[in-house]
This record gives sequence, structure tokens and C-alpha cells, in this order.
Amino acid sequence: MDSFDLVFSNFGIFDLIDIILVAILIYLFYSLLRGTIAINILIGYLLIYLFYWLVKSLNMRLLTLLFNGFFQVGVIALIIVFQPEIRKFLLMIGKNFKLYRNEYWYRFFVRNKTIQKEVGSAQIKPILDACKSMQENKVGALIIFAKNSEEEHFYKNGEEIEGTVSKRLLESIFSKTSPLHDGAVIICEGRLMAAACILPLTDNHDLPAYMGLRHRAALGISEVADVAALVVSEETGNLAYARQGKIKSNISLQELEKNLRKDLI
Repeated sequence: MDSFDLVFSNFGIFDLIDIILVAILIYLFYSLLRGTIAINILIGYLLIYLFYWLVKSLNMRLLTLLFNGFFQVGVIALIIVFQPEIRKFLLMIGKNFKLYRNEYWYRFFVRNKTIQKEVGSAQIKPILDACKSMQENKVGALIIFAKNSEEEHFYKNGEEIEGTVSKRLLESIFSKTSPLHDGAVIICEGRLMAAACILPLTDNHDLPAYMGLRHRAALGISEVADVAALVVSEETGNLAYARQGKIKSNISLQELEKNLRKDLI
């Protein structure tokens, strides 16, 4: 009891904050690994580490020497193995900082919100009209909404268009007879920048079976870039919306409009 009292007598508010922050970091890193092949690699590494302590406690010198050599380069090996996950983690921190920073400047320095809402409505309406038409005709589509031209490297592998967003243009691109219907359309700063763009697929293996390549590409690009992704299912006509590594399926046009207003305006 004396040692127990001694430990907690030195326990202060910063120790509590320290524990909470470590728990948050562990949870965030686990949320990035969950559903990917990296979680199996991590479990395998932990099992090897436990086995190492077992052979060390049993004084098995040859195995201990072998594992010592392995763990001397273990940190470097982990960095190499988990490089995509570490990159996603840093991107997530940067995206959240950017999001809060932009919201701060918007609240304190944007004066004429009425004009901005009107401009936003003009940009969103042709997208909603096109989605309604493609839903009814079960035409598959994948549309990426980038906030600025910094994301241009994602559409350089497609066909550059740089045209005005319109219902007819979106319908003609995603028409099954169009040579551009495979791949994604990129909309940036109110302009349709490119079509037939190839995007990275997510490593998440927990997605439902009905989500195909378009859904995996939408989720994949939202994991690595500050973009939103809209999917129209070719099989069901249902809408799905991906943002910051999360995807919501079977949303209504009203929900889509709400999300677009939140993310684009």
C-alpha cells in the first residue's frame, strides 16, 4: 500500500493529460490500421516481441541473440512497413489543422455570406440535377471535389477539360458510350478540370460487398487528400459520399446537397 500511495501522491494533472494524449494517439493510429493488412503485420510483430521476452526470460542464449539482431533494426523496419499508415496519420493531422484554420478565417473575415451562398448554389445545382438523372437511369459516376488547385496531381493522369460544370457535360462524360466514363471527374474551384482520372484504392477490407471499385476509389482518395468524393452506383443508382476516410452510402439528394454546401461553400 505504501508504494501504491507513493505513486499516486506524485500523480498530477499533467500526468493525466499525458495518459489521455497517449490514448488518443493510440486510438487514431489503430483507426488507420483497422481493416487493413497492416493490422496483421502489427499483430505478427507484437507476437514476435512477446516470444523474444519469453526466450530471454528462459535464458535461451542463441534465440535471444538472434532476436536481438532483429530488434536492433526493428524501428527502421516498422517505419518502412508502416510508411503508408504513417503518411496517412500525418496527412490527417495536417488536414484537420487546415480545416480549423480555414473555418477560423471564414468566420472572422468573410463579410458577404449571402453572395457566397448564391455562388455556391449555382455550382451545386447542375451536380444535383445530373445525379438525379444518373440515379434514374442507373448510370455509374465518380466525382471528386477538390478545394484548390494544389490537388492537381490527382487529375494529371486523366483527360484535361477545364470546362464549366453543367448537367449535360456530366451526363455525357459518364454515359456508357463515352470513352471517358471510366475513372473519376475532378471538380475544382467550380470548374470541371479533368475526366477519366485513375485514383488510388483504399486498403480497407471491411467495406460491404456491394461497394465496387468506384466506392473503393472514392474512399481511397479521401484518405490521402483533402477532397470529397461522390459515387453514383451503376447497379442500384444509390448515392454514396466519402470524406476524410469515411464513406456514407445510400444518401438522399437532400443529404448530398447538405454535404456539398458544407464542404464546398
